[in-house]
Amino acid sequence: MTPVTAAYRTARDDLLRLGADHATAVESFRWPDLGPRFNWAVDWFDAYARGNDATALWIVEEDGSQVRLSFAEMAHRSDQVAVWLAEQGVRRGDRVLLMLGNRVELWESMLAVMKLGAVIMPTTTALGPADLRDRVERGGAQHVVAAGADVPKFGGVPGAYTRIQVDGAADGWADYRLAYTVDAPEVPHPGTAPDDPLLLYFTSGTTSLPKLVLHTQVSYPVGHLTTAYWIGLRPGDVHLNISSPGWAKHAWSCFFAPWIAEATVYVYNYARFDPQALLDQIRRAGVTTFCAPPTVWRMLINADLSGGPGDLREVLAAGEPLNPEVIEQIRDHWGLAIRDGFGQTETTALAGNTPGSPVKPGSMGRPLPGCPVVLVDPVTGTPADEGEICLDLSARPLMLMTGYQGDPGRHAEAMAGGWYHTGDVASRDAEGYITYIGRTDDVFKSSDYKISPFELESVLIKHPAVAEAAVVPAPDPVRLAVPKAYIALAPGHAPTEETAMSILRHARENLAPYLRVRRVEFYELPKTISGKIRRAELRDREANLPGSPAEYRDDQFRSLITSGPITPPPIKPPSPLTPGPIAPPPIKPPSPLTPGPITPPSPRKGA
Repeated sequence: MTPVTAAYRTARDDLLRLGADHATAVESFRWPDLGPRFNWAVDWFDAYARGNDATALWIVEEDGSQVRLSFAEMAHRSDQVAVWLAEQGVRRGDRVLLMLGNRVELWESMLAVMKLGAVIMPTTTALGPADLRDRVERGGAQHVVAAGADVPKFGGVPGAYTRIQVDGAADGWADYRLAYTVDAPEVPHPGTAPDDPLLLYFTSGTTSLPKLVLHTQVSYPVGHLTTAYWIGLRPGDVHLNISSPGWAKHAWSCFFAPWIAEATVYVYNYARFDPQALLDQIRRAGVTTFCAPPTVWRMLINADLSGGPGDLREVLAAGEPLNPEVIEQIRDHWGLAIRDGFGQTETTALAGNTPGSPVKPGSMGRPLPGCPVVLVDPVTGTPADEGEICLDLSARPLMLMTGYQGDPGRHAEAMAGGWYHTGDVASRDAEGYITYIGRTDDVFKSSDYKISPFELESVLIKHPAVAEAAVVPAPDPVRLAVPKAYIALAPGHAPTEETAMSILRHARENLAPYLRVRRVEFYELPKTISGKIRRAELRDREANLPGSPAEYRDDQFRSLITSGPITPPPIKPPSPLTPGPIAPPPIKPPSPLTPGPITPPSPRKGA
């Protein structure tokens, strides 16, 4: 074992040993000293993978077919791919766009590109030609690796980049499968330094072009030590994370964190999301740790939970704030506490409810070891108990991106005043627990009271008719703005006046008068490609199209809301949900740890 590998292992084992002792972990943890050169694929993964027959990657398809590969096999296959990619012209520092779904080639090519010292550009398969043109041009892609089904999308993407297809030969595209013919591959250490580039992520854009987030050889590969700690991973675990390839959360929890812990990455591919089928897979495979975005959790609690959690030990959520109602239902049925966390594409996990620590519903937990998280008052620019979630740059946060490539103005804004600004607002209690309030541009005022959409949405989701809700300000001549809720209905509920009345009454009974939801509209919630709700689009809709004829207002039937009990509409038998894309396939997810959807993902991003 080399000194670099030993230092990395010591740091990991220290976190594993400390376990539930969060305070001691924060106090004693130190990032490992890796010296002048470091390459995670060589110095960490290969160091323990060689000769290791434990399962590294387990992919199960909807039809029951599956593939299982050991750590030793992944080390060898990635060596073969690295040698073959070098023959195709991939060199240290080159940018390689990987447009692959949840298939073995994704994992082995990520390792291979890393072993060559090249830069990985993860890209979702959901993109079309226009988006790909932007990524190739702004990202400076010199090589592209894609599945056969996506090759036609590059027909309108000009450039001198090397074209590689994983499903066989094609006109102008090299056959990736030839990599497996490489005999006795030898891959020397690429000599990468800790500050050399490794990952270039495109965030999921909402109102502007996606940002280009650049990470180094250590910011993700070493920074995710604390992500593994937050998840509670142990060697031998079987870890399932619901997020889509191409977004940061996939790298968080389907690549770095589990393989840091020497755990199995488990993937279930499906065409349509079926909560019951997912639960069956979790139990059948003996999944021990499970992370999913809030939208998936909201669907799961509508499924039959009576079969128990199987072998699940740790359950987590990331991407957007998790509503307390969901936490309560899982605790009641399974006796497990869903632990929320926070991070972004620009960072690894920064805060979380860690294993064994008390979980406060609605809180994202406390700062993780090695993460200098500070709440900064937006007016004074100084630390406060309520303010924007920031990182103290004077502490040289290792888990932070290098910056936004090609956008010096946006980079300077993000790093202003000696802080890295996440754009998320939160409060901190006496025990250090952080509770999310909203994005800096999501929080609004009504009658001079500050309104946190998340607080209102957490109340709305407790109503049986509400699957998801997004609260935005609606123009009002008296109050300047009033809270309006866009509602995605749960299975079995109809978008009727009776349903609207029931929801408005529920809000009236469970919110202070100044927080009360005044308007409701049933609407398909717009989401980014990584699954996060586009509240900016809803705000624009209210500003440009106020007074939608499809909305229901509390003043329309105030006497009915305030008098006598209203019986919610009868609940019909649940019908299969067919939401938009999230995680592996195109399904309708939520959301980030920000690390996008996960996925994905970006506002609150995700673990």
